[in-house]
Amino acid sequence: MKNWKRTSTYLSLATLLVSGCLLTISAVRAADFPSGSSLEVNQLLSDVKAEAIALENDCDQLAQWAGNRRLSWESHSEKLNLIREHVNKAGRLLSDLHAVRDTASPWQQQAIDRIYPLLKELAGNTEGMINLLNDTSHAYRFPEYRDYAKAGYKLAENIKALVSDYVEYGEHEAEYRRLQEKLDLTSS
Repeated sequence: MKNWKRTSTYLSLATLLVSGCLLTISAVRAADFPSGSSLEVNQLLSDVKAEAIALENDCDQLAQWAGNRRLSWESHSEKLNLIREHVNKAGRLLSDLHAVRDTASPWQQQAIDRIYPLLKELAGNTEGMINLLNDTSHAYRFPEYRDYAKAGYKLAENIKALVSDYVEYGEHEAEYRRLQEKLDLTSS
């Protein structure tokens, strides 16, 4: 009987310790991410950032290639298909962001709203280049193609900068909240 009481006491203490640890872990996880902001939205923005970086690199390379007579139309076609894939993936991520927009903080909602028109414009730009190349395999030598390529790079550069800034803002906001709670400034 004595052993049972002792075991019961140890189990009760163990349960309290585990509960306390779980509560602490939950509090720490909550402190890791700013209140009001959505962790899911932040992750999706980070995913969009990765696509934006790839888009900027590919669009830069295509802009440098425009007008180069040594490269074949197949090289341009392959690069345009890669850009289209990045645009489509970023578009799917943006659709996912729109689906969870109601759970996002105001700054996250603003990010979603500001990224969309730029990505839509880049998609139209890419489609225009593909259409030109489909019309004639030597379109990459045309000034219009070079203009599309330069505009595409500029759009990709703007998208990457915008998304990167929002992701960085989210990281700083999380750090601000952690410090605020650490210094117990939330009650003042």
